[in-house]
Amino acid sequence: MIITRNIEEFNQARGNLSNSIGFVPTMGALHEGHISLIKQAQEDNDIVIVSIFINPTQFLEGEDLETYPRREQGDIEICKRAGVDILFMPNISDMYSSDELKILAPLKAGYILEGESRAGHFDGMLQIVMKLLNLVNPTKAYFGKKDAQQLSLIKKMVKDYFIRVEIVACNIIRDNQGLALSSRNIYLNPSQKITALKLSNSLNVAVKSIWQGELEVDKIKDIMVNVLDGVTKIEYVEIVDYEFRAIDKIKINNTIILVACFVGDTRLIDNIWI
Repeated sequence: MIITRNIEEFNQARGNLSNSIGFVPTMGALHEGHISLIKQAQEDNDIVIVSIFINPTQFLEGEDLETYPRREQGDIEICKRAGVDILFMPNISDMYSSDELKILAPLKAGYILEGESRAGHFDGMLQIVMKLLNLVNPTKAYFGKKDAQQLSLIKKMVKDYFIRVEIVACNIIRDNQGLALSSRNIYLNPSQKITALKLSNSLNVAVKSIWQGELEVDKIKDIMVNVLDGVTKIEYVEIVDYEFRAIDKIKINNTIILVACFVGDTRLIDNIWI
């Protein structure tokens, strides 16, 4: 595995590779969810590139930029064992200048749900993803479905800006109790991890209700809120179609059920695609 720590080193390693390239952008603190993306990229491509960069522009004031998990040596070992070909680990000064052009999230799709709760977050996320896609120039780039709205906006950006890459959506990876894997799960103590299971439980109950014939969105949301009783704060429970448009009734093969909650001080999200 080639480890590159600045753009010059990366460009030298990337060179004129003509093979198909799978790209997995991350913020580090790698877990089985990231490994699943790497494995999928390996199945689909000749070369796999992973980036690790904690992007400051997608953190809002008061969020956990300074305390976000950093495990550089462990992440390097995970990438080596997973068979990554090139690991890119730039500094902030490599990725940003003092007078940046801005990428702005769309005024509708970018300011609902996560965008409403974290106004400006998607601007920074799209900015760094565009930079990385332009730099890496991959054949395919891999993103998890857990960040469903992020995934949708990245697909829109690629389409609207005519970026020549295929965005591949990969399934959520969960622990053996059903908790969606996240780098932020490290913040949870044992009792909070039990409480956090209410997110996936609420989604499972919603799916069960749908298979039993309940298609009214408002009724399903009420059922979910009852299951979530006991979390520190429910930020939203929403049901939308794959384009993140509001719906009144479940549309099989075109519905995403989403939930965001605080458990203690930790903000968690989860979803399921119907």
